[in-house]
Amino acid sequence: MIEKMILYLQYPFVRYALIVGVLIALCSSLLGVTLVLKRFSFIGDGLSHVAFGAISIAAVLNLTNEMLLVLPVTIISAVLLLRTGQNAKIRGDAAIAMISVGAMAFGYLLMNIFSTSSNLSGDICSTLFGSTSILTLTTKEVWLCTVLSLAVVIIFILFYNKIFAVTFDETFAKAVGTKADHYNLLIALIIAIIIVLAMNLVGSLLISALIIFPALSAMRLFHSFRSVTLFSALLSVVCAFSGIVISILAGTPVGSTIVAVDVAAFAICYAAERIRGSRA
Repeated sequence: MIEKMILYLQYPFVRYALIVGVLIALCSSLLGVTLVLKRFSFIGDGLSHVAFGAISIAAVLNLTNEMLLVLPVTIISAVLLLRTGQNAKIRGDAAIAMISVGAMAFGYLLMNIFSTSSNLSGDICSTLFGSTSILTLTTKEVWLCTVLSLAVVIIFILFYNKIFAVTFDETFAKAVGTKADHYNLLIALIIAIIIVLAMNLVGSLLISALIIFPALSAMRLFHSFRSVTLFSALLSVVCAFSGIVISILAGTPVGSTIVAVDVAAFAICYAAERIRGSRA
Protein backbone atom coordinates (compact mmCIF):
# COMPACT_ATOMS: atom_id res chain seq x y z
CA MET A 1 0.00 0.00 0.00
CA ILE A 2 2.87 2.38 0.84
CA GLU A 3 4.56 1.62 -2.47
CA LYS A 4 1.30 2.25 -4.28
CA MET A 5 0.86 5.62 -2.54
CA ILE A 6 4.46 6.63 -3.35
CA LEU A 7 3.73 5.79 -6.97
CA TYR A 8 0.57 7.92 -6.96
CA LEU A 9 2.42 10.86 -5.38
CA GLN A 10 4.57 11.09 -8.49
CA TYR A 11 1.53 12.42 -10.35
CA PRO A 12 0.88 16.18 -10.01
CA PHE A 13 -2.92 15.81 -9.75
CA VAL A 14 -2.56 13.71 -6.58
CA ARG A 15 -0.24 16.27 -4.98
CA TYR A 16 -2.61 19.08 -5.98
CA ALA A 17 -5.56 17.24 -4.41
CA LEU A 18 -3.69 16.73 -1.14
CA ILE A 19 -2.57 20.38 -0.98
CA VAL A 20 -6.03 21.78 -1.67
CA GLY A 21 -7.73 19.29 0.65
CA VAL A 22 -5.44 20.10 3.56
CA LEU A 23 -5.80 23.87 3.04
CA ILE A 24 -9.59 23.71 2.88
CA ALA A 25 -9.76 21.49 5.96
CA LEU A 26 -7.52 23.93 7.87
CA CYS A 27 -9.66 26.95 6.96
CA SER A 28 -12.91 25.14 7.75
CA SER A 29 -11.77 24.07 11.20
CA LEU A 30 -10.58 27.53 12.28
CA LEU A 31 -14.04 29.08 12.15
CA GLY A 32 -15.90 25.84 12.90
CA VAL A 33 -15.31 26.34 16.62
CA THR A 34 -16.75 29.86 16.50
CA LEU A 35 -19.83 28.76 14.56
CA VAL A 36 -20.53 25.88 16.96
CA LEU A 37 -20.17 28.08 20.04
CA LYS A 38 -22.39 30.78 18.53
CA ARG A 39 -24.99 28.10 17.72
CA PHE A 40 -24.76 29.01 14.05
CA SER A 41 -23.38 25.68 12.88
CA PHE A 42 -25.69 25.30 9.92
CA ILE A 43 -24.64 28.51 8.21
CA GLY A 44 -22.27 26.30 6.23
CA ASP A 45 -25.15 24.12 5.16
CA GLY A 46 -27.25 27.12 4.14
CA LEU A 47 -24.48 28.78 2.15
CA SER A 48 -23.56 25.50 0.46
CA HIS A 49 -27.13 25.26 -0.85
CA VAL A 50 -26.84 28.83 -2.11
CA ALA A 51 -23.60 27.86 -3.85
CA PHE A 52 -25.44 24.94 -5.47
CA GLY A 53 -28.02 27.36 -6.84
CA ALA A 54 -25.26 29.64 -8.16
CA ILE A 55 -23.51 26.68 -9.81
CA SER A 56 -26.80 25.79 -11.51
CA ILE A 57 -27.06 29.31 -12.92
CA ALA A 58 -23.42 29.17 -14.05
CA ALA A 59 -24.10 25.85 -15.78
CA VAL A 60 -27.15 27.28 -17.58
CA LEU A 61 -25.10 30.30 -18.71
CA ASN A 62 -22.24 28.00 -19.81
CA LEU A 63 -19.67 29.94 -17.81
CA THR A 64 -16.19 28.49 -18.11
CA ASN A 65 -15.17 29.73 -14.65
CA GLU A 66 -18.02 29.08 -12.21
CA MET A 67 -16.24 30.80 -9.31
CA LEU A 68 -16.71 34.21 -10.96
CA LEU A 69 -20.44 33.85 -10.25
CA VAL A 70 -20.53 31.44 -7.31
CA LEU A 71 -18.19 33.39 -5.01
CA PRO A 72 -19.96 36.80 -5.24
CA VAL A 73 -23.42 35.20 -4.91
CA THR A 74 -22.35 33.20 -1.85
CA ILE A 75 -20.77 36.25 -0.20
CA ILE A 76 -23.89 38.36 -0.81
CA SER A 77 -26.03 35.55 0.61
CA ALA A 78 -23.80 35.39 3.69
CA VAL A 79 -24.39 39.09 4.29
CA LEU A 80 -28.16 38.73 3.78
CA LEU A 81 -28.20 35.67 6.02
CA LEU A 82 -26.48 37.58 8.78
CA ARG A 83 -28.77 40.60 8.45
CA THR A 84 -31.92 38.48 8.27
CA GLY A 85 -30.80 36.32 11.19
CA GLN A 86 -30.57 39.44 13.39
CA ASN A 87 -34.18 40.33 12.60
CA ALA A 88 -36.41 39.87 15.63
CA LYS A 89 -39.14 38.37 13.45
CA ILE A 90 -36.89 35.92 11.58
CA ARG A 91 -34.27 34.24 13.75
CA GLY A 92 -31.04 32.66 12.52
CA ASP A 93 -32.25 29.08 12.08
CA ALA A 94 -35.36 30.19 10.17
CA ALA A 95 -33.28 32.47 7.92
CA ILE A 96 -30.92 29.62 7.09
CA ALA A 97 -33.84 27.34 6.25
CA MET A 98 -35.44 29.96 4.02
CA ILE A 99 -32.31 30.78 2.03
CA SER A 100 -30.92 27.25 1.76
CA VAL A 101 -34.14 25.49 0.72
CA GLY A 102 -35.11 28.26 -1.68
CA ALA A 103 -31.69 28.36 -3.36
CA MET A 104 -31.51 24.60 -3.76
CA ALA A 105 -35.05 24.39 -5.14
CA PHE A 106 -34.46 27.14 -7.71
CA GLY A 107 -31.10 25.65 -8.64
CA TYR A 108 -32.56 22.23 -9.31
CA LEU A 109 -35.46 23.79 -11.21
CA LEU A 110 -33.13 25.77 -13.48
CA MET A 111 -30.95 22.75 -14.16
CA ASN A 112 -34.01 20.78 -15.24
CA ILE A 113 -35.59 23.49 -17.39
CA PHE A 114 -32.39 24.66 -19.09
CA SER A 115 -30.42 21.45 -18.97
CA THR A 116 -27.34 21.48 -21.22
CA SER A 117 -26.01 18.09 -20.11
CA SER A 118 -26.92 14.57 -21.17
CA ASN A 119 -26.19 13.34 -17.64
CA LEU A 120 -28.20 15.72 -15.46
CA SER A 121 -28.56 13.27 -12.56
CA GLY A 122 -24.81 12.64 -12.49
CA ASP A 123 -24.02 16.36 -12.52
CA ILE A 124 -26.41 17.03 -9.63
CA CYS A 125 -25.12 14.07 -7.62
CA SER A 126 -21.49 15.12 -8.03
CA THR A 127 -22.34 18.70 -7.03
CA LEU A 128 -24.20 17.58 -3.91
CA PHE A 129 -21.82 14.87 -2.73
CA GLY A 130 -18.49 15.90 -4.26
CA SER A 131 -16.89 14.82 -7.49
CA THR A 132 -13.62 13.71 -8.99
CA SER A 133 -12.86 17.32 -9.99
CA ILE A 134 -10.60 17.50 -6.92
CA LEU A 135 -8.35 15.13 -8.89
CA THR A 136 -8.39 17.27 -12.04
CA LEU A 137 -7.28 20.57 -10.51
CA THR A 138 -5.12 22.86 -12.61
CA THR A 139 -2.08 24.73 -11.33
CA LYS A 140 -4.05 27.99 -11.53
CA GLU A 141 -6.85 26.59 -9.36
CA VAL A 142 -4.35 25.29 -6.80
CA TRP A 143 -2.69 28.71 -6.58
CA LEU A 144 -6.07 30.43 -6.23
CA CYS A 145 -7.04 28.07 -3.42
CA THR A 146 -3.66 28.58 -1.76
CA VAL A 147 -3.93 32.38 -1.86
CA LEU A 148 -7.51 32.41 -0.53
CA SER A 149 -6.66 29.90 2.18
CA LEU A 150 -3.65 31.89 3.33
CA ALA A 151 -5.81 35.02 3.39
CA VAL A 152 -8.35 33.25 5.62
CA VAL A 153 -5.64 32.04 8.03
CA ILE A 154 -3.99 35.48 8.21
CA ILE A 155 -7.31 37.24 8.82
CA PHE A 156 -8.18 34.75 11.57
CA ILE A 157 -4.81 35.28 13.29
CA LEU A 158 -4.96 39.08 13.01
CA PHE A 159 -8.50 39.31 14.39
CA TYR A 160 -8.27 36.35 16.78
CA ASN A 161 -8.98 38.42 19.91
CA LYS A 162 -11.99 40.13 18.34
CA ILE A 163 -13.40 36.85 17.06
CA PHE A 164 -12.90 35.37 20.53
CA ALA A 165 -14.77 38.31 22.08
CA VAL A 166 -17.81 38.17 19.80
CA THR A 167 -17.92 34.37 20.11
CA PHE A 168 -18.33 34.20 23.89
CA ASP A 169 -20.02 37.45 24.88
CA GLU A 170 -21.19 39.62 22.00
CA THR A 171 -23.14 41.94 24.31
CA PHE A 172 -20.07 42.67 26.44
CA ALA A 173 -17.94 43.10 23.33
CA LYS A 174 -20.33 45.78 22.09
CA ALA A 175 -20.34 47.44 25.51
CA VAL A 176 -16.56 47.89 25.50
CA GLY A 177 -16.58 49.38 22.01
CA THR A 178 -15.93 46.35 19.81
CA LYS A 179 -17.81 46.58 16.53
CA ALA A 180 -19.33 43.13 16.88
CA ASP A 181 -21.53 43.45 13.80
CA HIS A 182 -18.47 44.09 11.64
CA TYR A 183 -16.69 41.02 12.97
CA ASN A 184 -19.79 38.88 12.56
CA LEU A 185 -19.87 40.06 8.96
CA LEU A 186 -16.18 39.18 8.58
CA ILE A 187 -16.89 35.66 9.88
CA ALA A 188 -19.75 35.26 7.42
CA LEU A 189 -17.58 36.41 4.51
CA ILE A 190 -14.78 34.00 5.41
CA ILE A 191 -17.24 31.12 5.71
CA ALA A 192 -18.62 32.00 2.26
CA ILE A 193 -15.12 31.76 0.77
CA ILE A 194 -14.52 28.43 2.50
CA ILE A 195 -17.82 27.05 1.20
CA VAL A 196 -16.94 27.89 -2.39
CA LEU A 197 -13.49 26.35 -2.03
CA ALA A 198 -14.89 23.17 -0.46
CA MET A 199 -17.61 22.55 -3.06
CA ASN A 200 -15.34 20.47 -5.30
CA LEU A 201 -13.89 18.59 -2.35
CA VAL A 202 -16.89 17.31 -0.42
CA GLY A 203 -19.99 18.62 -2.24
CA SER A 204 -22.63 21.01 -0.99
CA LEU A 205 -24.43 18.55 1.31
CA LEU A 206 -21.29 17.48 3.18
CA ILE A 207 -19.61 20.84 3.78
CA SER A 208 -21.21 21.28 7.22
CA ALA A 209 -19.54 18.08 8.38
CA LEU A 210 -16.13 19.47 7.41
CA ILE A 211 -16.84 22.56 9.53
CA ILE A 212 -18.59 21.00 12.52
CA PHE A 213 -17.05 17.58 13.25
CA PRO A 214 -13.45 18.70 13.98
CA ALA A 215 -14.75 21.39 16.35
CA LEU A 216 -17.05 18.97 18.18
CA SER A 217 -14.26 16.40 18.42
CA ALA A 218 -11.85 18.95 19.91
CA MET A 219 -14.45 20.04 22.45
CA ARG A 220 -14.59 16.49 23.80
CA LEU A 221 -10.96 16.70 24.95
CA PHE A 222 -10.19 20.39 25.52
CA HIS A 223 -11.99 23.29 27.17
CA SER A 224 -10.11 26.49 26.31
CA PHE A 225 -10.90 28.31 23.07
CA ARG A 226 -7.28 28.33 21.89
CA SER A 227 -6.71 24.64 22.64
CA VAL A 228 -9.95 23.63 20.96
CA THR A 229 -9.14 25.72 17.88
CA LEU A 230 -5.59 24.37 17.53
CA PHE A 231 -6.59 20.73 18.02
CA SER A 232 -9.56 21.16 15.70
CA ALA A 233 -7.25 22.49 12.97
CA LEU A 234 -4.75 19.66 13.47
CA LEU A 235 -7.45 16.99 13.52
CA SER A 236 -9.18 18.43 10.45
CA VAL A 237 -5.94 18.43 8.45
CA VAL A 238 -5.14 14.84 9.47
CA CYS A 239 -8.66 13.65 8.61
CA ALA A 240 -8.65 15.40 5.24
CA PHE A 241 -5.23 14.01 4.32
CA SER A 242 -6.21 10.51 5.46
CA GLY A 243 -9.56 10.68 3.68
CA ILE A 244 -8.00 11.70 0.36
CA VAL A 245 -5.33 9.00 0.64
CA ILE A 246 -7.92 6.33 1.44
CA SER A 247 -10.11 7.58 -1.40
CA ILE A 248 -7.27 7.34 -3.91
CA LEU A 249 -6.17 3.88 -2.75
CA ALA A 250 -9.66 2.38 -2.33
CA GLY A 251 -11.39 4.20 -5.19
CA THR A 252 -14.11 5.63 -2.93
CA PRO A 253 -15.76 9.08 -3.28
CA VAL A 254 -13.43 11.77 -1.94
CA GLY A 255 -15.98 13.86 -0.04
CA SER A 256 -17.79 10.98 1.61
CA THR A 257 -14.51 9.34 2.62
CA ILE A 258 -13.23 12.52 4.31
CA VAL A 259 -16.50 12.92 6.22
CA ALA A 260 -16.40 9.24 7.25
CA VAL A 261 -12.90 9.75 8.68
CA ASP A 262 -14.14 12.86 10.53
CA VAL A 263 -17.00 10.85 12.02
CA ALA A 264 -14.59 8.12 13.11
CA ALA A 265 -12.33 10.72 14.72
CA PHE A 266 -15.31 12.18 16.61
CA ALA A 267 -16.23 8.70 17.87
CA ILE A 268 -12.66 8.19 19.13
CA CYS A 269 -12.61 11.58 20.88
CA TYR A 270 -16.02 10.93 22.42
CA ALA A 271 -14.84 7.54 23.71
CA ALA A 272 -11.67 9.12 25.11
CA GLU A 273 -13.78 11.71 26.92
CA ARG A 274 -15.98 9.02 28.46
CA ILE A 275 -12.98 6.97 29.56
CA ARG A 276 -11.30 10.00 31.09
CA GLY A 277 -14.53 10.94 32.86
CA SER A 278 -15.05 7.46 34.32
CA ARG A 279 -11.48 7.38 35.64
CA ALA A 280 -11.89 10.82 37.20
